[in-house]
Amino acid sequence: MRQMFYGHGGEVMDEAMKRTTIDRSTLKRAWQFGKPYKRILAGYLGTAVVVAVLGVVPPIVFKRFLDTAIPTRDLRLVNVLAVIAIALALISAMLSLLIRWYGARIGEGIICDLRQTLFDHVQRMPIAFFTRTQTGSLMSRLNNDVVGAQQAFTATLRNTVNDSLTVVATLIAMTLMSWQMTLLSLIVVPILFFLSHNVGRATQRVARIQMDENAVLNSTMTERFNVSGALLVKLFGRPQQESDEFNSVAGRVRDAGVKRAMTGVVLFIALPMIGALGTASVYWLGARQVIDGTITTGTVVAMAAYVQRLYQPLTELASTRVDFMTAFVSFERVFEVLDAPVLIANPLYPQPFNDNSGVVEFRDVRFAYPAARDVSIASLVSKENSDDDRAGVEILHGLSFVCNPGTLTAIVGPSGAGKSTLVSLIPRLYDATDGQVVVDGLDVKLADIGDLVSRIGVVTQDSHLFHDSIVANLRYAKPDATDAEIMQACKAARIDHLISSLPDQLRTTVGERGYRLSGGEKQRLAIARMLLKDPRIVILDEATAHLDSETEVQIQAALNEALSGRTSIVIAHRLSTIQAADQILVLDAGNIVQRGTHNELIATGGLYRELYETQFQR
Repeated sequence: MRQMFYGHGGEVMDEAMKRTTIDRSTLKRAWQFGKPYKRILAGYLGTAVVVAVLGVVPPIVFKRFLDTAIPTRDLRLVNVLAVIAIALALISAMLSLLIRWYGARIGEGIICDLRQTLFDHVQRMPIAFFTRTQTGSLMSRLNNDVVGAQQAFTATLRNTVNDSLTVVATLIAMTLMSWQMTLLSLIVVPILFFLSHNVGRATQRVARIQMDENAVLNSTMTERFNVSGALLVKLFGRPQQESDEFNSVAGRVRDAGVKRAMTGVVLFIALPMIGALGTASVYWLGARQVIDGTITTGTVVAMAAYVQRLYQPLTELASTRVDFMTAFVSFERVFEVLDAPVLIANPLYPQPFNDNSGVVEFRDVRFAYPAARDVSIASLVSKENSDDDRAGVEILHGLSFVCNPGTLTAIVGPSGAGKSTLVSLIPRLYDATDGQVVVDGLDVKLADIGDLVSRIGVVTQDSHLFHDSIVANLRYAKPDATDAEIMQACKAARIDHLISSLPDQLRTTVGERGYRLSGGEKQRLAIARMLLKDPRIVILDEATAHLDSETEVQIQAALNEALSGRTSIVIAHRLSTIQAADQILVLDAGNIVQRGTHNELIATGGLYRELYETQFQR
């Protein structure tokens, strides 16, 4: 049976079985998102009280019809009671619309606040978080789980408040009319809440499973439906295997949905039966009292109406517990992301830079990658990739060097030597585990991150472009840049002629990740974006790797002019491009094994000359 419901996701069920209670601290945190809407909530509660009170009046009106107006043939009273009944219906309908508006305003506001809080928190996470996290799972938290959490404040809260007020008002009216029948009608209430408690816990377990599997489904689609993923599938000819794997995940989502539906159907079937039992009991006692002359027929009819009005909200309250426990799972998953540590953050009291010259200095810098548990969330990382062999292993070993303004520093070495890791410490994509990275006399850990990155321009080997226009991608570096400034940067990057030849020129859409452009065109746009930023420190991480030889020569000439007076740090495999560097650092296994100019290193021999001779002997 377990396998039938969960397929291969049984281990997920085992984990979910351990968490079926509601954490009070989570409830308190959830309420923090509702506090800004206290005034709207007060209006909502006030309106709900009026609606609940008005709801007990119609049975009294019908009682007057049966006990007074009809027996006495009082047509005037009949007309008055009919007008009252119609007026009550109209007023209740208008107030119900107002309640709906209050609920929507609170719910949509909370969705907006949750998403803004999540987005702000996630974008401040270290780059290590994104290298380990499945994008689809993260998107599921931002979309599906936020909506699920919102339901706890709208549908669930609305039902709880409205139904509770209705039950209280109805019980008061019933007690005043016949306390005996009121007590009889309440006999079935413990059964209702016993069922809702047990079904609610079971549904909560299954809801958590369903959300986890939906996150896996989102991750699968996100990775396969972007340009790179789709291209990989087509090139390696695996559409059938991809379909099989997707069907497996979709099947687990289906199984969890079936289990959730079958768990809830117990309550769906049982509650009407219990309500019918209570109604029949009230009619039985009422009929006996009418025969004995204790009460009137109108009283029995009114009590029957009250019983229906009582059991409906009681039934909904029992179901609401199930809905709330399900929505609570979403809150837990949202707070799990918000609780993820932001290891690289602004210091409490940032210090200003001493100058703006662009001096970069490494002082005995060591670095080891953080463990996944320190930078990510276990449920957002696939189990197959949850372990990181590099975590805690030192990658850089006591590096010290200085890059002065107006100079070009080249970093070379075999693949895996730590070159990209080294330059990532300058804009604080990672933090050194020991030693100091100093920019303009200030340890980068003590600087305001915004101020730090404003001084640094980076072009990577695979620069990212947003699915937007050329001008929008360029203005990402300088939002207030004029078209003239943009074209000047494009001219310096040797991309102006291409832009001018396009029908929409700067307004041309580049496509997702810039795939509508060639590799060289995309890279030249990235260089133009960096030049538009006008940074004091420029880092080029294999920036010309995608360019043909002719374009590379043009870009090198443009960069030599544009980088004049700046501190330039270049990672290059093509050693021919860095022969004019002021200093070359040769990195091997995280150590600087050689340093000097091109001619000095060639004359000295060693790893640099080996790399150089290997390239030019091809």
